[in-house]
Amino acid sequence: MTTQTVLGFDFGTKSIGIAVGQNITYQASPVQAVKANDGIPNWDTIEQIIKKWNPTLLVVGLPLNMDGTEQPLTQRARKFANRLNGRFGIKTELQDERLTTTDAKARLYELGGYKKLAKNQIDAVSAVLIVESYFENQFGG
Repeated sequence: MTTQTVLGFDFGTKSIGIAVGQNITYQASPVQAVKANDGIPNWDTIEQIIKKWNPTLLVVGLPLNMDGTEQPLTQRARKFANRLNGRFGIKTELQDERLTTTDAKARLYELGGYKKLAKNQIDAVSAVLIVESYFENQFGG
């Protein structure tokens, strides 16, 4: 199996969490959260991160309602994924992210209590969970 580096994005209108993972371990690590202005990130920062990690795939979390229906943010996340693909020419997939923020808060709390629950950490750990759930869906990781 070829090593595949995946960058995951937890899209938000104020912040976009980013994580990196590999299909060899099926695990991901938080990279950082990038500030966004109404959903628009600093594309230069995104480009630097992409150059640093050289991913073969980008995975963007798709925010859905618990019943699977779309919400206002769903279309914006799709648009962000399309922009990533158009700008960087890297294959981009969408991953259902229904429980990632809740799971991220629970995971951070386990690691160190409420003091660890900084917003940028939650976004980056949410991105970790997006990547890991993508691997589970793809490879049964």
